[in-house]
Amino acid sequence: MREGPAIVVHRQDYAAPAYWIRKVELCFDLDPVKTIVSSKLHIERNPAAEPQPLKLHGEDVTVLRVMAAGESVSFRHEDKLLVIDNPPAGEQFVLEIRNTCSPEKNTQLSGLYTSGSGFFTQCEAEGFRRITYFLDRPDVMAVYTVTLRADKKKYPVLLSNGNLVEQGELDNGRHFAVWHDPFPKPSYLFALVAADLVCREQKIRTRAGKEHLLQVFVRRGDLGKTEHAMASLVASVVWDEARFGLPLDLERFMIVAVEDFNMGAMENKGLNIFNTKYVLASPATATDVDFAGIESVVGHEYFHNWTGNRITCRDWFQLSLKEGLTVFRDQEFSMDMAGAPSARAVKRIEDVRALRASQFPEDAGAMAHPVRPDSYAAIDNFYTPTVYEKGAEVVRMMQTLVGRQGFERGITLYFERHDGQAVTCDDFAQAIADANPGSELATRLESFKRWYSQAGTPRLKARGVYDAEARRYTLTLAQTALPSPGQPTKEPFVIPVLAALLGRDGRTLAAERLLVLDSAEQQFVFDEVDAEPVPSLLRGFSAPVILDDGLADAELLTLLAHDSDAFNRWEAGQRLALARLLAAVAETAPVTLDEAFVEAMRSVLRDPALDPAFKEMALTLPSEGYVAEQLATFDPQRIHAVREQFREQLASALHADWAVAFEANLVREGYAPTPAQAGRRALANLALAMLCLHSVRSGNPVWPGRAYQRVKDASNMTDRIGALAALVHSHSELAEPALERFHAIAGGEPLVVDKWFALQAQASEPLGAGQGRSFARAKALLKHPDFSLKNPNRARSLIFQLCMNNPAAFHRADAAGYVFWAERMFELDAINPQVAARLARVMDRWTALAEPYRSAAREALVRVAAKPDLSDDVREVLGRALEAQQ
Repeated sequence: MREGPAIVVHRQDYAAPAYWIRKVELCFDLDPVKTIVSSKLHIERNPAAEPQPLKLHGEDVTVLRVMAAGESVSFRHEDKLLVIDNPPAGEQFVLEIRNTCSPEKNTQLSGLYTSGSGFFTQCEAEGFRRITYFLDRPDVMAVYTVTLRADKKKYPVLLSNGNLVEQGELDNGRHFAVWHDPFPKPSYLFALVAADLVCREQKIRTRAGKEHLLQVFVRRGDLGKTEHAMASLVASVVWDEARFGLPLDLERFMIVAVEDFNMGAMENKGLNIFNTKYVLASPATATDVDFAGIESVVGHEYFHNWTGNRITCRDWFQLSLKEGLTVFRDQEFSMDMAGAPSARAVKRIEDVRALRASQFPEDAGAMAHPVRPDSYAAIDNFYTPTVYEKGAEVVRMMQTLVGRQGFERGITLYFERHDGQAVTCDDFAQAIADANPGSELATRLESFKRWYSQAGTPRLKARGVYDAEARRYTLTLAQTALPSPGQPTKEPFVIPVLAALLGRDGRTLAAERLLVLDSAEQQFVFDEVDAEPVPSLLRGFSAPVILDDGLADAELLTLLAHDSDAFNRWEAGQRLALARLLAAVAETAPVTLDEAFVEAMRSVLRDPALDPAFKEMALTLPSEGYVAEQLATFDPQRIHAVREQFREQLASALHADWAVAFEANLVREGYAPTPAQAGRRALANLALAMLCLHSVRSGNPVWPGRAYQRVKDASNMTDRIGALAALVHSHSELAEPALERFHAIAGGEPLVVDKWFALQAQASEPLGAGQGRSFARAKALLKHPDFSLKNPNRARSLIFQLCMNNPAAFHRADAAGYVFWAERMFELDAINPQVAARLARVMDRWTALAEPYRSAAREALVRVAAKPDLSDDVREVLGRALEAQQ
């Protein structure tokens, strides 16, 4: 913890290091209380730098000895640095350091720590300095040889990066293993594991004819839940070589699952360490969403082997170089794995919905920042949706501007130029453009790169004029960008807009074409248009912007019924619903759904040509959070009340259709997490939720009874938790016994118990009598014997779900939700600042809250920010939040 202001790092101040570390030899004598780390660093002076002291980063480590060129050397400590004022003369020398660290005291889960009965590491972004003193920055890349020593009975598995070169027995029941990684890497990619684990293995032969060993390590008893993770890893290896020509480059590739982990997973070279959430799955313990998440995250971390590991970031401001690109790659992988065009479209809608739920609010809030930030106080705070998901959209726009094959040529050139280097976002964009001379990207490259440097979500206005006599449609596109912190004015973005024109009867009047807006306003002409068209713009969500196309209900209904672009068809339905929600929230319209909208939803539900997964997404109302994002000032309770009333009306008006949909989409064959089955289950669970909601309101016990039976008898977790959610969110009397039954069935399975906590934390607050029930339950669950604040998954399942995903329960007129948040902030920051900083983000848009919520939220922010020993991570987030009021 730091007292006083944090040191702010600026991108413009980047300078290459005065020293390089080219080779690293590490030796660990592993002990939970005191691990001894011996390092031998082969150091070179940077001839381009002025002579200066050698400064190595280190935190929470105790130095035992420092030797240079074989002799003891004097050193001093300076603000988490070990400084050698007079390193040996000459261009190269060897520095040896012997130090200790205490893994069992490391509750931050950054560096070397213990979890359960084993040792694990997490070194991104700056965790390696918590293991030993080092030049802990991404542009210092070295070849590592690592020796691990430990008690064999307690820690029979010893793993590190690269290839196993030697292992054997030692005295006193100990053993050792030596690992060598032949590829230079920065320290953030270092990893070690020492634990009692079991392993699923599979050999795979690449197109080059080389055989590789794939391994998934888990704790004993979990091996049966690793089949899907292994299948996903095999698919990832095959896909990356087929799509981009990037083969597996090590003798083996390992995944290790650990229960205590701050992130989803980590791409350490050859030794990926995963949160158990993204490895362990069986039909009885994991939902369809879990299975899809495992495939996506396994793919993401494997794809980092090239986009992030073989080519890494010059500095942390370039984080999206690896993360945005790799999110794009895992999205493409998941779409290719989905197969059918309808399933691919659903995946794209899911990705856009997630972007709007997390990144758009970030762009509009206190923590708004460019995809490539200009400064930070704690780099852990910039592992954000902007860097990841918006960064992926920037890469997707590049592919749109150069074409799929052009993008693959660009990736090939990128690796030809930069393999083994630490580079920048500019280097990547330049390679894509240079591989496609004359392309829309190449001719506008400098303007396009504003997506990296400018924060905020651009607003795109579209208006069209039809000339019947000339059979011409003229479309005017104009863009604006609102001010964001540190950026009061902005230059125009390059916005690729995929567009088509439809007739009122659904005919295609103009086939899809690419329009590129690169100035404040431009006109685009469509000739030979036979009738006044309905424009279908931003197809496939071709750019991360907010579109105002001025379409009336009749035109949106045309798109909903006929558009061949599945994204725009879904979007039309969402816009129809959103307009009604906003009007009712503002009380400019009654809280009653009109017949035209109800009939449109009925048509979607009944349409046999539509994919069930698409129906489920189209029939789900926009979230309370998304509604709030559309308003300059919002009342969370009013939004909740309106949305709940609309949901009840849809449940009632379509009651007979929901019953038909439920029966028609029951999956009676054996469970498989395929898109087709998952879509049917999703629609059946939505139908069951609506049927329970209507039944509870009308006093009919039939559907809650069926849901309760499904909780008891379901053959898979998706159906079981779907039925439980239907009871909980409808406030059925059977919800309580169903929750008890579910907890008993969980049998202490950690990931299933997480679901039990999360569902209760997300439970919608009842309207009228009983309001406040969900908040009271969530608060009481803090004292449940299964709850632990030290486990990030468990903290997220209860505290985060309440504060971030249950607005009506969290934003209370009596300020109890904000008091709850402040107390958890104090507790979490003392244990794990990274997790605490993420919880702090719930207050990003506090200035948009209506009174009395706004004043109460500010009071909570000020209370937490006043604590003198806050971590840099939390202090930066709260400081920016409070600056937003000025």
